[in-house]
Amino acid sequence: METVSKDDIQSGQESTAELDGGALQRGWDTIAGTQTPRKKIIATWAARTDIGRVRENNEDKFDFFAPDDPAILAPRGRLWAVADGMGGHSAGQVASEAALKTLVRSYFNPSDTDAEAALKTAFADANALIFRAAQRMGGQNGMGTTLVALVAIEDRFLVAHVGDSRIYRYRGGGRKNADTSQLTQLTTDHSWVEEQVSRKSLTREQAEASPYRNMITRSVGVEENVVPDITIHAAEPGDVYLLCSDGLSGFLDDEILHQNMDKTSNPSRLVLDLIDAANDAGGKDNITALVLRVDAVTDSP
Repeated sequence: METVSKDDIQSGQESTAELDGGALQRGWDTIAGTQTPRKKIIATWAARTDIGRVRENNEDKFDFFAPDDPAILAPRGRLWAVADGMGGHSAGQVASEAALKTLVRSYFNPSDTDAEAALKTAFADANALIFRAAQRMGGQNGMGTTLVALVAIEDRFLVAHVGDSRIYRYRGGGRKNADTSQLTQLTTDHSWVEEQVSRKSLTREQAEASPYRNMITRSVGVEENVVPDITIHAAEPGDVYLLCSDGLSGFLDDEILHQNMDKTSNPSRLVLDLIDAANDAGGKDNITALVLRVDAVTDSP
């Protein structure tokens, strides 16, 4: 696995550097390419990250990788991810960018493991890289990042996450069907307040008002080992998925998110509207939104 140093990171970029696609393809070519996907998710997506109105730098990042080779699509599909770094100064930016680079490179590294196992390995590789980097840099023991990933593979989605960045699914929407639409949070925050809610020590309202609501209990790079939560969801045409950092979800409640998604399912329009709404709510953190709309689920040729 390639190491990533602080000097490798170019601040201000919204997504990470491109992969060496040729090397990746050559790796897959060494495997007997008899696999082809049976189904394919046709999707439209857009993403945007914003520094907000208070912070001096942006520690949020997003990334994606969408191969078109059936030999890669069948076992790995396509991947989108969001990371929210932490650690102060530039450490958060280094952590989020390094995590995304490592996640994509590791997940799409040719192997005979299934997608879920490959995701776990990719999270572990990202964690190990940042953990070692923090030890070498000295004084950066709090360096780490949240990491949330969405993988479209055949007719289903894999959702993997560590930390309090979230993935939502909006289903049954559109202006004509707004009364029957549903917004579902597909991830559970790895945070102190969420643990208290699950133990019934705090109500949901108390958790949202708690001064400890940003205290996360699991992150990439802070501990020597980390394991992501992974769930699988069937894809349905019309579904809209939202990946976001807590700069969005921490300032817009589910009702506001639902209202915005009722207004439009256009990914480009929606990410702008959501980021504007989070800034209007104070913009006290970096804000990142990645929206993917399922246009169809078809047989793969």
